[in-house]
Amino acid sequence: MLKILIPTLMMLPTTWLTPNKWVWTVTTTQSLIIATLSLSWLKWDAETGWTSSNLHMATDPLSTPLLILTCWLLPLMLLASQNHLHLEPLNRQRTYITLLVSLQVFLIMAFGATEIILFYIMFEATLIPTLVIITRWGNQTERLNAGVYFLFYTLAGSLPLLVALLTLQKDIGTLSMLIMQHAPTLSLTSSGSKIWWAACLVAFLVKMPLYGAHLWLPKAHVEAPIAGSMILAAVLLKLGGYGMMRIMVMLSPLTEQLAYPFIILALWGIIMAGSICLRQTDLKSLIAYSSVSHMGLVAAGILIQTPWGFTGAIVLMIAHGLVSSALFCLANTNYERTHSRTLLLARGLQILLPLMASWWFIANLANLALPPLPNLMGELIIITSMFNWSPWTIVLTGLGTLITASYSLYMFLMTQRGPTPTHIISIEPSHTREHLLMAMHLIPVIMLITKPELMWGWAF
Repeated sequence: MLKILIPTLMMLPTTWLTPNKWVWTVTTTQSLIIATLSLSWLKWDAETGWTSSNLHMATDPLSTPLLILTCWLLPLMLLASQNHLHLEPLNRQRTYITLLVSLQVFLIMAFGATEIILFYIMFEATLIPTLVIITRWGNQTERLNAGVYFLFYTLAGSLPLLVALLTLQKDIGTLSMLIMQHAPTLSLTSSGSKIWWAACLVAFLVKMPLYGAHLWLPKAHVEAPIAGSMILAAVLLKLGGYGMMRIMVMLSPLTEQLAYPFIILALWGIIMAGSICLRQTDLKSLIAYSSVSHMGLVAAGILIQTPWGFTGAIVLMIAHGLVSSALFCLANTNYERTHSRTLLLARGLQILLPLMASWWFIANLANLALPPLPNLMGELIIITSMFNWSPWTIVLTGLGTLITASYSLYMFLMTQRGPTPTHIISIEPSHTREHLLMAMHLIPVIMLITKPELMWGWAF
């Protein structure tokens, strides 16, 4: 764990001490080296289920893929941000990189924590850099409003979780994940324990976000700069799913009865968020609502508490993390050229940028879960386990899949096909940096399906 955490921390002095013209080159190279080093976590030979480097940090098959996704994303965010930051003062550029690095440190500590209270502290700490990135480097005047929504939704959800964790510490005497799985099951019979159950889960459901508590997400995505959107879609939403999987171990007797309304909300959210996507005019907003729809499926898979549901949830989380991040990068390349995110104003770009159109095509097909990509694997496993839990869910999940295909194709047709508007006269060609960025998103997605056991957690 420390072999990744220490180099990441050393990126902070690197950012501030590097000569001006080398700042982006050096930080991107160092983060790429860290991302490559993190792949060593994939070598799994532990008998016990956990590989621990010290008392407070450890990895297991559930946290490993998420940790690697976190490390993989930092060089990609730096690559994506270079163009729109190069006109800013150098101190602002360095501050921006510092925030991204600190976000990675908090995320590594959150996913690697064995104490739930350490996980909670890091879960909350990720708020600060994300909030600064959204409110300071956002595109529109609405960014402060988006930052307030983001902050208060997350805080309102996670304060009850803190109280719930402190009461749990009082009852069983430990919050270590290594010990809690062997602790005696709690007798959750009183009405107070039902409130405790809800307090444990609501913070993660808001973070995912569950439909109904999702209003902060489209706002935050639309206002955030490209790196903010990428880290939100790819990793911060996954903190919710990861936290739910970790805390579900203790909630077992109550979940069978109390999870129903949340499962219904999650399944209904797949259809509602997908339907909202079909009538979006803003490209980033469309991609943001598609994240709500996919995370609804993940939430439902986790809440039914079967090994298959957990496996499908983590596979879909990893696949969605890479694909939605790729879609935001593509939306950003369009925005940098046309200076508009409105779908009607930037059509027919396939004629002007044919290679970019092929990246759009692959990313959209991955988003609608085309075989043999891991998105399909995750969705199929969750839909199968939901059907096994209750045959009626096939109506909602099947309809959700249909709507997903519809809005993904709608997004592709609206941005790439059709007549090119007359106001797009001179457009910048696509750069090698952008093609590298897309390749580093989509090649791992294609490669993961050849060895899916790397990311399906501890289910089998």
